[in-house]
Amino acid sequence: MSGKLRIHPKMKESGPIQRCDWPNCKAACCIYGAWVDKRHAEDILAHADEIIPYMDEGHKSPDAWFDGQEEADDHALTGRVVHTTILPNPYHYGGTSCIFLRSDFKCALQVAAEANQEHKWRFKPFYCVLHPLDLDDLGRITLDEFDLLTKEPASCIRGTRRETPLAETFREELEYLLGSQLSQIKK
Repeated sequence: MSGKLRIHPKMKESGPIQRCDWPNCKAACCIYGAWVDKRHAEDILAHADEIIPYMDEGHKSPDAWFDGQEEADDHALTGRVVHTTILPNPYHYGGTSCIFLRSDFKCALQVAAEANQEHKWRFKPFYCVLHPLDLDDLGRITLDEFDLLTKEPASCIRGTRRETPLAETFREELEYLLGSQLSQIKK
């Protein structure tokens, strides 16, 4: 993503939330596909040979992985994003899913990265790694109103009685996205 990612002050707060209960959620977050920086999409396509073995049958053609939609995105490294193909999926929450979602509810991009001894998010689009976190208007990593998110049946977070620091709940994503910048969250 462009620029230097920062943390919204809200991420220093605690909340009564916990992670989703994957695989029971069946990767509901993959319902609408994802926006992918153009350079990242080109990288995915350049590594198609590594990814194809982990795609479900019928979805192995790299020509079908992106649907042709393109938009401007101020947070994208190139300033442009393309969209993954969304397919009908009667077994998935909402009846649709991203082409990279496998029938075992795992992301083919993540499975391919792990199988090739790379970081599990090597091929994963930025917005997929970020989710359910978001970027505010200033490009800071934040979480929308978690009291509303916990009421959504297919949300990527669940309510709990225990208050947990948001930075702890999302530590893995924050470490991946921010690296050494993560120390700012403890201040």
